[in-house]
Amino acid sequence: AGGVGTLLVQMLRTVGAKIVATASTEEKLALAKKYGADYVVNSNDDIVARVNEITGGHGIDVIFDGVGKATFDADLQMLALKGHLISFGNASGAVPPFNILQLGPKNGRLMRPVVNGYVAERADLERYTSELFDLVLSKKVEVKIHKIYPLKDAAQAHIDLESRKTTGKLLLKID
Repeated sequence: AGGVGTLLVQMLRTVGAKIVATASTEEKLALAKKYGADYVVNSNDDIVARVNEITGGHGIDVIFDGVGKATFDADLQMLALKGHLISFGNASGAVPPFNILQLGPKNGRLMRPVVNGYVAERADLERYTSELFDLVLSKKVEVKIHKIYPLKDAAQAHIDLESRKTTGKLLLKID
């Protein structure tokens, strides 16, 4: 339920997705629910068992994971048949090397997108930016700002971000 997570939940809601969100604190779980998650699961609990319960054993069709190392094995277990695992972040560290055969039993797909690949062409940057701003301006998506730091406190902003205790965007203000 950080900055990306809150945006992702809201954007998925606009296309009618059923959303199972995970977070490590009750505050972040409540935030995910507020922004549209159908189900919330505390990541300190047995998330695989809880997801199996929620989905009736089907698993998750598309998993977006910004945590990385700490959640990757569970992601593979929760993935539905022919599911997609999109690993976009490393909040807990990089995903270690793994045996690609682990994707086989579920015919799963793994993606590691980076923003530069999506906006390499100017037209793509303009299209994605326009779509995002349209969602924000139409109030279908709210950009949650956790805190605005003066530029001199940039080091503290990094400490706060790395603590994983923030919810929403951290901004630096240039005086």
